[in-house]
Amino acid sequence: MPIDLSHIIESGMVTYKGLPAPHICDFWEREGTAGHYDDGSTFQIGRIDMVANTGTYLDTPFHRYAEGDDLAAVGLERLAGLDGLCVRAGGMEAGPELFERLDVAGKAVLVHTGWDRHWRTDAYFSNHPFLTEAAARLLAERGAALVGIDSYNIDDTRTRRRPVHTILLGAGTLICEHMTNLGALPAEGFRFTAAPPRIAGMGTFPVRAFAMIS
Repeated sequence: MPIDLSHIIESGMVTYKGLPAPHICDFWEREGTAGHYDDGSTFQIGRIDMVANTGTYLDTPFHRYAEGDDLAAVGLERLAGLDGLCVRAGGMEAGPELFERLDVAGKAVLVHTGWDRHWRTDAYFSNHPFLTEAAARLLAERGAALVGIDSYNIDDTRTRRRPVHTILLGAGTLICEHMTNLGALPAEGFRFTAAPPRIAGMGTFPVRAFAMIS
């Protein structure tokens, strides 16, 4: 059974405060295309103008490190069909104690905070849950393939440091932020996929993140 874990991208929505919202429109309007075809067929071709950090998105090492793997360099084995773990976090700080007894090697570790309930409200942008630096070190050292969170940022945005991004992406661990519906997942027993387009020279892009329950 598939479970969708990604937000819908809509024109005008703000994902990250200070970054522009996407603009979605027609490039070819359906009503004007019939004249191109002998049988009167009509088609729509859409156009979207957006920054890469829009909706539910994947961060690759290139997002933080100029020499890191970009979207095109990340193999499918690192972001598709991963064994998944869903960890329930209470409070703002998700510390290493949540992961100490788990076998995270090669797995997608998804942190369920419930913060997605504030999506598209002012409350979403501040005082959000995040991973601690110690938790990031544990996950990186134990070989997590991907770490996801249903919050505004995997780092604490009240400071001007981003140690969780630095540690995880430095270890080659992918990050998926602004997830949703993690409450529908079991603690384990699912496969996780978050595959972006294969684009060179970019480190972040929206994904259709989903889980398949065994």
